[in-house]
Amino acid sequence: MQTNNRIFDDISKLMTNAAGMAKGVKDEAETAVRGRVERLLADMDLVTREEFDAVRAMAQKAREENEALKARLAALESKS
Repeated sequence: MQTNNRIFDDISKLMTNAAGMAKGVKDEAETAVRGRVERLLADMDLVTREEFDAVRAMAQKAREENEALKARLAALESKS
């Protein structure tokens, strides 16, 4: 009976070590992939959310000014 317990203990230790090794490989792969993705994104020259929002606000203001100028021009043309 003692022999069976030792075999099961050895198998249990082996499985525990294998699970630990698999987790280590997984963590290492995730770190490598994360590093590559970060480098790829840095090379793509993407804009930040703040930059995008600032340009969108400028475009909205320009549209509003354009509409105001159109209305003013139409009013001036109707007077002539």
